[in-house]
Parts: sequence; structure tokens; C-alpha cells
Amino acid sequence: MGRFLVEEKDRYVHYKANSPHLPEKARALGVYKRKPRPFCLPEDLAEFNLFDGIREDAQTYFREFEIKWHDGRNRNPSNHLCDSQVCCVNFLYSFSRHPEALVTLLKPLFPTIKAMIPLERDHGYVSHEWIGQKNYLGEKIPRHGKRTRGANFTSADAALMFLRKDGSKQFVLIEWKYTETYSTVNLRFSKSGTDRTAIYKHLFDREDFPLRKDKINDFDALFFEPFYQLMRQQLLANEMEKAKELGADVVSLLHIAAARNDQLNRVTSPGLKHIGDSVTEVWRSLVRKPDRFQTASIENLFGDFEIDEHPEMQPWWDYAASRYSWFMQVPRYS
Repeated sequence: MGRFLVEEKDRYVHYKANSPHLPEKARALGVYKRKPRPFCLPEDLAEFNLFDGIREDAQTYFREFEIKWHDGRNRNPSNHLCDSQVCCVNFLYSFSRHPEALVTLLKPLFPTIKAMIPLERDHGYVSHEWIGQKNYLGEKIPRHGKRTRGANFTSADAALMFLRKDGSKQFVLIEWKYTETYSTVNLRFSKSGTDRTAIYKHLFDREDFPLRKDKINDFDALFFEPFYQLMRQQLLANEMEKAKELGADVVSLLHIAAARNDQLNRVTSPGLKHIGDSVTEVWRSLVRKPDRFQTASIENLFGDFEIDEHPEMQPWWDYAASRYSWFMQVPRYS
């Protein structure tokens, strides 16, 4: 268990007892994986894990597109207060109905941004658990023949698209990290014995593989988290760009993580340690087109947001400053 996760669990015990954003009944012990946890909400009150300004809208969106909540039950989000998907939704979905504020947020990363473009009609400007319009990676389709967003397929935690000043369109897939840490276990083989390298080998063998193969000594080296996730996200972005999904001219990957979670940036793959000292350094070196991968800390991206320019975001700002108080602190990396 990572240090940051331990710190967050301790902090949430105090948050649950004192936060004005929770009803009294939500302060009771929550059960998670069959054990009572002081840092979890009661299962029947898991909806209060979401910012009240987006709670109903976000749940409706997830239901309509049959998006799976990680560890959620009865179509509700996880009751674990340290849940990464919930964190992503609380930050990004809160901007979904405010395109001007979203432009302000993204401009430091994408200086050429001009205006947001909605991906899904009537559902704002931020989408979640995006898997692409087609099965670009050739991942196994279940018997019922339907791909599921948020489960069993490569899914970007969030996605958005914008018009650039030159008139072109850029699609951005977002990988979001909160309290996660990863071991040095090779994930090449699944619990059922499936060789995962066989699933993606046809993409690795192509000339347009988006990573520098000359720096990768063995394909197996990419099957350690979080590199395994990053590889699949980068492959999805590459295939979407080739297909010009939703009219996009460029599709890039944006990695957003809590800088305070410094253990997340540890290089877990023995076969990639020669490239760099951190996950983000390694991945920047591997991506063939540098502008197709960017990183940002939650602290930098949201902590530097000009809230005075967007008073409509003040309720979210007050919530985030209380719920995720660390995001306004100085980051350790970006």
C-alpha cells in the first residue's frame, strides 16, 4: 500500500466526520470488500461520493451509456472515498457543462486551443471511459457482442476534443491517477492463462507502432503497470488518429496524476529502467511523436486554474478544496 493512499485514508476519516458536503447518515462506517472501513461511505449512500453539483447529471450519463463504475453497485459509484474514477469525475466532469472554463483549464497544456467540441450530443464537453467507436485494438468481444465502457476493454478515463486556432481538431484521451501504486509483477499472462502479448503483437509489428522499438529490448517490458495501461492508451490514440475518429486530425494522450503520490512514478519494468528514472520520463522517451503524449499533475493543472475568471465554477472549487485539499499544494513533479 502506497504512502499517499495511507495518508488519504487517514484524512478521509476526519473528512467524513466533519465535511459539510456529506449528510449525517453518510458518516457511518462503510463496508468495502466485506469489511467495515471508516474511509468508505455506506453502500446505499455511495452517490454522495460525487460532487453535488454534478451528482445527478453524471449518474444519468453513466447509466445512459452503460458505463461501469469501478467497484460500484446498483449503478452507483464506488463507496471508497479514495476511488480514482470518482476523483476523475469529480474534477473533470465538473467542467463538462462549462466549455469556456475548460478552455482556460487546458490552455497551459494546449496553447493553440480555441474552443471545445462535444463528443456526445447533449452530454457536455468531457466524456468518460472512452473506448473508441471501433474495436481498434482487436480486443476480445464478449458473447453478447457488445463492448463495455469502463470494463474488459481499453478505456480512457476521460476524453475531450477541441478546435485549434489553425482550424484542425484535436482529440485528447486522458489517463487519470490518484492513489494508485504498482508492483513489479509481469502481467503478460492473465489469471486464465491468456498471453496478452498475443493480443497486441500485430500492432507492435506494424511500422506505425507509436513507440520507439529501438529503445524496447523486449515486448514483455511493456507488460508491467502502469506501462501496460499507457501502451494500450497510446495504441488507442494512434488508431483513432488514423481513422480520424469524429473528424479528429490529431489524437493525443494526456496523463494526469497526483504529484503527491510520488510512488506512482516509480519504474516497475526491469526492461525499461535503462530509459529513465520515472514513468513519465520513460514514456516521453518512448513516444515517437512527442506531441502525442503530455503529462500534468492534478496540483498544477487545477491548482493554477484561474477561478476568479470563472465564478460559475466557485461551488466546485470550494468542494474540491475541501475534499481534495492537497491539490492546492506545490507538486513534486509535473
